[in-house]
Amino acid sequence: MEIGIVGLPNVGKSTTFNALTSGAAAASNYPFTTIEPNVGVVAVPDARLDRLTALFKPKKTTPASCRFVDIAGLVKGAAQGEGLGNKFLANIREVDAILHMVRLFKDPDVVHTLGGVDPKRDVEVIETELMLADLASLEKQFDKVSGKAKSGDKAAKEQLVLLETIQKGLSAGKPARALGLDPKAIRDFFLLTAKPVLYVGNSDEVPDAAVVADFAAFAKSRGSESVVICGKLESEIAQLEGEDRKAFMAELGLTASGLERVIVAAYKTLGLCSFFTAGEDEVRAWTIPVGARGPQAAGAIHSDFEKGFIKADVYSFADIDKHEKESVLREKGMIRSEGKEYVVKDGDVCFFKFSS
Repeated sequence: MEIGIVGLPNVGKSTTFNALTSGAAAASNYPFTTIEPNVGVVAVPDARLDRLTALFKPKKTTPASCRFVDIAGLVKGAAQGEGLGNKFLANIREVDAILHMVRLFKDPDVVHTLGGVDPKRDVEVIETELMLADLASLEKQFDKVSGKAKSGDKAAKEQLVLLETIQKGLSAGKPARALGLDPKAIRDFFLLTAKPVLYVGNSDEVPDAAVVADFAAFAKSRGSESVVICGKLESEIAQLEGEDRKAFMAELGLTASGLERVIVAAYKTLGLCSFFTAGEDEVRAWTIPVGARGPQAAGAIHSDFEKGFIKADVYSFADIDKHEKESVLREKGMIRSEGKEYVVKDGDVCFFKFSS
């Protein structure tokens, strides 16, 4: 799963990406500093994994992870190829979700390509370009589908109805994800505006409460999660380790960094959750879609586990956190045997049995 970091030039995308990944993406006061997308893999913070590690004392601990892609800044006219528009659109088409960075900070030394801070306008510029690109893509798809529909192809007729619905919505300024359509039904259209979005506001060190509240309400009105961070401050936190990091965060009154909140929110935006495997060799968090059943979860570990799935022994993190030993859970009947139809829940600890 990949999450693309997008936004106008000079909103703090590369600064945030560097802090997220401890990477070295170029970050400067010039549009298009990022040309080729930078990619980084980031561990998903999870206190439950730390607790399981303390209980099982394994040789190795492996967290869940997300891939973040820092994509070139978009400008007005990108759908017609302005700036790095074509390259941007090709890169964003490949990611699974969008992390939309929005500038909330005021800094006369950092050029704003549209002249001043206006979060709503900036979001609408990006979304308009994505909708225009989708409309252009739909025109080509209409040509392919309409001929089949005229010849009586039932599936093509259904696709044509969907395409017409999406075209009407986009023309009215609504992204595909806001049209109430089944994501699976429109997946093969490869629409940019069908991708889930997480809005991340990049604020001053002392954020303007009214601007932050307005930004959160705006994101909510679009059916999306939002997080507000200070990219500059997060960069400083990311450079510290151990006690120095804890002390600095305590001084700021933070229990979790803004980037940790971003990662968790991005994970949620993708519709993902984690289950765990735990033992003396390794404690590990595994990533699955919300709603995944036993065989699918087993397949996250190895495809053979999914093919030969027999059952899963399952208990909740809450139970092991409270009773601390698997032997106690067995005595209390808290370890369940679940079959193929079981929907694995976030926080389940699983042991899969399969036939080879």
